[in-house]
Amino acid sequence: MAYKISDACISCGACADTCPVSAISEGDTQYQINADECISCGACAENCPVSAISEE
Repeated sequence: MAYKISDACISCGACADTCPVSAISEGDTQYQINADECISCGACAENCPVSAISEE
């Protein structure tokens, strides 16, 4: 199951830097995870300083 970034995202980019498959990109107001590319490894959630990432 893919991960999702909530509105709590502060656009710091920590998640994108740690994603091993580059499934995370900067959106208009916050970062976004491409569910088709996400391998559900959890690296992004572990590195998010505001706990804005969780499994869908």
